[in-house]
Amino acid sequence: MKKLFYIIFSISVFAACKVEVENPNSLTQESFWNTELDAEYGVNAIYNMFYKPGTYARWMWFRFDLTSDEGFSQSPWAELREWTQFTYNNYNFGEGNAMTYAECYQAIFRANQVLFYVPGITFEDETKKSHLLGQAYFLRGLYYYNLAVLWGSENKSVPIVLEPSEPGMQPEGHTEDEVYQQAINDLTEAQNMLPELWTGQDKGRATKGAALALRAKCYMQLHQWQEAQTDLHWLVEGDGKTYYDLVSNYADNFTPNSENNIESVFEIQYSDVNKAPAGDGVNDIDPNLGLHRGQFFAPPGIGWNDGELRPWIVTELKRERNLANGFDIRLKYTAFYQGMENDFSDNSRIYNLTSNNALWQQGNWQGRVFFRKYSSTDRGFDDYYNPTNVRLIRFADVLLMYAECMVESGGALSDAVAYVDRVRARANMPALSVNHFVTTTDRARFLKRLQTERVLELASEGHRWADIKRWGLLDTQSGVDELKQRDVDFNNFVIGRNRSLPIPSDDVNNNPNVEQNPRY
Repeated sequence: MKKLFYIIFSISVFAACKVEVENPNSLTQESFWNTELDAEYGVNAIYNMFYKPGTYARWMWFRFDLTSDEGFSQSPWAELREWTQFTYNNYNFGEGNAMTYAECYQAIFRANQVLFYVPGITFEDETKKSHLLGQAYFLRGLYYYNLAVLWGSENKSVPIVLEPSEPGMQPEGHTEDEVYQQAINDLTEAQNMLPELWTGQDKGRATKGAALALRAKCYMQLHQWQEAQTDLHWLVEGDGKTYYDLVSNYADNFTPNSENNIESVFEIQYSDVNKAPAGDGVNDIDPNLGLHRGQFFAPPGIGWNDGELRPWIVTELKRERNLANGFDIRLKYTAFYQGMENDFSDNSRIYNLTSNNALWQQGNWQGRVFFRKYSSTDRGFDDYYNPTNVRLIRFADVLLMYAECMVESGGALSDAVAYVDRVRARANMPALSVNHFVTTTDRARFLKRLQTERVLELASEGHRWADIKRWGLLDTQSGVDELKQRDVDFNNFVIGRNRSLPIPSDDVNNNPNVEQNPRY
C-alpha cells in the first residue's frame, strides 16, 4: 500500500445550484458511484487526506506535539509560534487552526460519500464491499477522534455530519463526549467489517486491530476503562495477538526500511514518488505523497526549525541506566542534542552535519534539542517528500494503554507492571521493581509512573496532548503547575479555556447551531 495511493481520486460534489448544462468531462454523482472500482477510488480518496498539510502531513503535529509539554516553537513566524503558546488572536488562522479543522471535515465528507453511495453498488464479492465500508467507518472515526481531542468541550461546539454535505447545511454542534461516542459508533462498525490482516499491495490499510485500538483510545478519553481494556485484550491476549508484537530494534519504528512491521497497528503510508508542489491544501489536485513534518522540525540550516523538543525529554531519558550501564537506547532515536555523539556509538550524524562541540556552540544551536523521529537522516536532508511512514498506533502504545486500563478498572497491578516491563525490556531497561519498586505496589504511584513511561517510549509521536488531557492535568491548578515546570508556555494556559482549541470564527458565525468553546 506504500505506493497504492499514488492513484488519487478526490470527488467534490458541493453543487451550489441546479444548472441544466452538464459538463461531459466532469464526474457527477449519477455517473460515478456505480462500480466496484468507483467504490475503491472513493475509499482511496479518504486515505488521500493523510497527504494534506492540515492533517498528518504537516500541521497536525503542531497541535499534538508542540502544544503539549513535549515540544514548543521559536519560529520567526510570530502567529505560528503563538499558537503553541496558547495565544490565539485570530481563530481563523489557517496553519494553527482553521486548516486542520476544515480538513478533518473534508475527510469526513469523503467518508460520508462512501458510506452513503457504496451500499447501493452491486459487488461480485460482498466481503470486498464490507472491507471498503469498514475502512470508511474507521477513517471517519479517526477524524472524529481528532476533532474531539482538539476542539471538543462541554459546549455543543463540534458538528457531527453523517451524510454527504449539501450547500446551506447547518449541522448541530455536539459536546466532546458526544463526538467521542460518534467515533466509537463508527469504529464499532469498522471492527465488525474489517479483516484482521491485509497482505500484498493492501498491507497498511485499516484492520480490525486498528479499529479496536482506536476505539480503546476513545473509551480511555471518556474514562471508560473496562470497555477500553476489553478492546485492547483482543490485540494483547485474544485472537489478534498473533498479529502484533514489539520489534526487537526500537529504531525500526521510525525508518522507511522496516515499514508495516509486526509492531505497526495502523500506519500512514508516505512516499517520495510524486514530487509535486507541497501546496496549500486547497487547490492540490495532485499533491505530493510525502511527510512534511521533518522539513518544519529539522534543526537550523536543514529545515525551517519551527518546532523543537523541550530539554526535559533528554533529562528524563538519561535518568536511568540500562542493564549494560549505558543510556536508554530510546534517547538515541528520539532527539538530536548536545553530547549525543558521546552517549552512543555511531551517533554523530545530524542529517548531513556532524555533532561536535563546534556545532553546538553556534548561537542558534546552544541549549536546544531537536526532533529526530521520522526525520530523513538517511538522505542527509529533509523536505516535503519524506517517504517515512508514520506509525500512528503501534503495539508498544497498546501495551502501555492496556496496563493503564487494567489498573484503572481494578485489575491486577502485577499484570499491569508486567506489560510495562515488556516495553522497557525491549530497550534493555531494568524492570520497574529495580528502580521504582514503590510503583509496583501502589496503584496511584504506578499510574503516575506510567505517565513518564509513555514519554520515554512515545515522545514526539503525537500522543501527549490526548494523554495530558485524559489524565486531567489541564483541568486543575496543580496539574497545570506540574506542566509549567517542564514547559514555560503553560504560564499562558487558562484553565477551562485552553484545554480546547477555539472553533474557527467563520464556522461559528455561519452556523447558529454551533457554539464557540468556553471562554473564547
